[in-house]
Amino acid sequence: MTRRAEAPHEQSYAAQLGEALALAAETAGSQDVPVGAVVVDRRGTVIGRGHNVREELGDPTGHAEVVALRDAATTLGHWRLDGCTLVVTLEPCVMCAGAAMAARLERVVFGACDPKAGACGSVWDLTRDPLATHTVEVIGGVRADEAAGLLVDFFEGRRLR
Repeated sequence: MTRRAEAPHEQSYAAQLGEALALAAETAGSQDVPVGAVVVDRRGTVIGRGHNVREELGDPTGHAEVVALRDAATTLGHWRLDGCTLVVTLEPCVMCAGAAMAARLERVVFGACDPKAGACGSVWDLTRDPLATHTVEVIGGVRADEAAGLLVDFFEGRRLR
């Protein structure tokens, strides 16, 4: 089960989640699901940004998390993101949770849970599997209502068409 964010974490990651929400909003008018992500270093500085571009680029790996991880790796000049945190509006899927582990992130923070495909505690708990070579701390539920609201609005808008 995903650990619900506690007050200190809620405050410390709320601003970064706000940046991820702003990135998610950049998908407006596209066919991409509004998900945004940032990678922050140990000091809390944003070093990577991304939003979903799967439909825009026709790229099956074009999830916000992967885009943000690539941007962070480019910023640092290497693939290991030791000590960094991925902050994303929606609980990562299996691909994105695996990418977080492969990048050696310290932590994943997310807004809304994904009861259909979440791999950080909702459906699977890949990031904290004791058999994995690297586990990741997970904090869920930061600004969850706002993050979920973007998704609800997106999917309701599609149903009305």
